[in-house]
Amino acid sequence: MKVSFIGLGVMGFPMAGHLQQHGFDVCVYNRTSAKANAWQARFKGRVGTTPAAAAKGADIVFVCVGNDDDVRQVVYGNDGILSALVAGAVLVDHTTASAELAKELAGRCAAQQVDFLDAPVSGGQAGAENGQLTIMVGGEQAVFNKVKPVMDAYARHSQRIGGCGSGQLAKMMNQICIAGIVQGLAEALHFGQQAGLDCATVIEVISKGAAQSWQMENRATTMLNGEYEFGFAVDWMRKDLAIALAEARRNGSTLALTALVDQYYADVQKSGGGRWDTSSLLTRLTR
Repeated sequence: MKVSFIGLGVMGFPMAGHLQQHGFDVCVYNRTSAKANAWQARFKGRVGTTPAAAAKGADIVFVCVGNDDDVRQVVYGNDGILSALVAGAVLVDHTTASAELAKELAGRCAAQQVDFLDAPVSGGQAGAENGQLTIMVGGEQAVFNKVKPVMDAYARHSQRIGGCGSGQLAKMMNQICIAGIVQGLAEALHFGQQAGLDCATVIEVISKGAAQSWQMENRATTMLNGEYEFGFAVDWMRKDLAIALAEARRNGSTLALTALVDQYYADVQKSGGGRWDTSSLLTRLTR
């Protein structure tokens, strides 16, 4: 099966590599050609000079770029992905983007008899590198069934949520949960430090009970050590939360805590932590 991968950032680079290593014929494209050449040197796949060139002849094209506008730039136009796809091909967008964009893309693809899935991922850079991502998918069941065995190259779990756009909505829920959990963990660690407790010992205990979370298991120690130069960047989280908050305004839901934590992340950005891991919320309380 011929597949293409558009976007070789910290997520896309290893994801495309897993596809190549699992025996797929992969052609990649990246806006910065040096990164595409580095990928080819490591994984021995093919490189396209434009999104269209990379997508030509592909059965499935995966996209993982920055935001809605970035997706439109690689999908539309004379050099865009859609200009090269034939009927029966599938476009899969792994970008964390808006549900409105997913519906827009689904319509444009349908006009060309191309199938579409919105499929944002969770698991961060480590999940991508280890092939352990979780994928939330919106689209038709039959299309998901066709693509799932391919995505299994870099996923530990992928699941169809519903129609087009539902994958992006599920990812918004994911980020809403993370924002609240990380803030709670930051406040708990700050409270324990102010109380004079050995927080590492406390975390060892409470992580075995109802307070346990992925964030506690994977970030509490680094937070206590003041280590933030890794992981999912605050800048990216604010982009994701902005999407969720905009959707909330459309559907009438109330995201008071999410809006508050988003402003806390703005404080971290102002202090120079835009590229720090999202667990850097603790720095607001300890500086």
